[in-house]
Amino acid sequence: MDITNQIQTHTLNHLLNNEDYCRRVIPFIKKEYYAGEHAIVFELIVKFVGAHNKLPTGKILDLELQKLSLPHEQLNSAAVLINELKTRSDIDTDYLINETEKWCKEKAVYNAIMESIQIIDGKTEKSDGAIPEILSEALGTSFDQAIGHDYIDNSEDRYDFYNRKEDKIPFDLDYMNKITKGGLPNKTLNIALAGTGVGKSLFMCHCAASNLQLSKNVLYITMEMAEERIAERIDANLMDYPIQSLSTLPKNVYTTKIEKIAKASVGKLIVKEYPTGAAHTGHFRALLNELKLKKNFKPDIIYIDYLNICSSARMRGLGGSINSYSYIKAIAEELRGLAVEFNVPIVSATQTTRSGFGNTDVGLEDTSESFGLPATADLMFALISTEELDDLGQIMVKQLKNRYNDLTKYKRFVIGIDRSRMKLYDVEESAQTDIMSDMIPDKPINNFGDRDSKDTFADFKI
Repeated sequence: MDITNQIQTHTLNHLLNNEDYCRRVIPFIKKEYYAGEHAIVFELIVKFVGAHNKLPTGKILDLELQKLSLPHEQLNSAAVLINELKTRSDIDTDYLINETEKWCKEKAVYNAIMESIQIIDGKTEKSDGAIPEILSEALGTSFDQAIGHDYIDNSEDRYDFYNRKEDKIPFDLDYMNKITKGGLPNKTLNIALAGTGVGKSLFMCHCAASNLQLSKNVLYITMEMAEERIAERIDANLMDYPIQSLSTLPKNVYTTKIEKIAKASVGKLIVKEYPTGAAHTGHFRALLNELKLKKNFKPDIIYIDYLNICSSARMRGLGGSINSYSYIKAIAEELRGLAVEFNVPIVSATQTTRSGFGNTDVGLEDTSESFGLPATADLMFALISTEELDDLGQIMVKQLKNRYNDLTKYKRFVIGIDRSRMKLYDVEESAQTDIMSDMIPDKPINNFGDRDSKDTFADFKI
């Protein structure tokens, strides 16, 4: 018996005779992983367990087999296999579960490759664009054995969690660390709200550069600008050199600066470009798996520039049948799911609404296209620019939602901005006092975003 048949037989034996094994693996095994008589017997077991919520006996399988309209040869082969399965195997359950998971992943990948070949050859109705997701789903095959948190039994674990220092990615900006209690935790989605030209990409590029200096692995996904343009901004930041003058740097000077940056950090920064509106979490998941396989690269943090021009994995192809609220909310949920899956914080951005563009006191209702986005985000803040702030070389940050800290603490603050060097920096405390005293208090919102016209002025940007 070859190794494939051995695995198929062992899995069926335990599905028939080991209730613990059956309950743990049956949700993840598919009929197409089996062949011949093994597929027939597997289907009989699954059908019985689903109908009766208990394991069948060998005799029951014999009876169920006779009900099938199959060629005599197939019935005989299946009957012989069932007879072999009636005696329980002595293989350790945990070991077999691990081996079953490996086998399922191998079969899923093999089947995905075969399906992709069929697509390429034009033998199915699916387009070539479906291939990345098919392969990505196969590579993500795994048994989720977690059954949840038991409030009483896991109380000690919970206490340890309360007193454990959480692994976070810190900012190099004092007030951003204050509002997040030291940085961004893993498994979170963090959103900057800003308009065109205010500084969404600058903010993310600065933070990416800062993370690299802390020897973190950073993945920057761009759908708005070319990879080279993002890298150019990070060059300006890390080299502390005007972006407009980078092209005038002599090659030897540029090389020396890059070598200095490389020596100062053991982290890596990968910038990946996708066409606007064409990429979704299926593409990002495939990229992450490829980076791990080909470069042994696992990011500590992911930047996605930016959320509104992503695609939704689960709502693609629906066209005009889906509204923007549901679509953007779906993208946000998928990104947060990706953050949880890969145990990293994700930072992205969104556009303000047209009405929000002129507001001095922007709120969650000014989120472009979908109010469902802030419902999904863990942290959301607005980047606000005025003529006066521009003259001071500053930009205002206003907290909109915060799961990490008290939202009313440091509700608004300013940070310095050097647009030529693509840098952000802390400002003197007096600047914070000044901005706090000049700001109007938060006002109640009527009719989901209607504000008095006196709250706006022409030079305000967000």
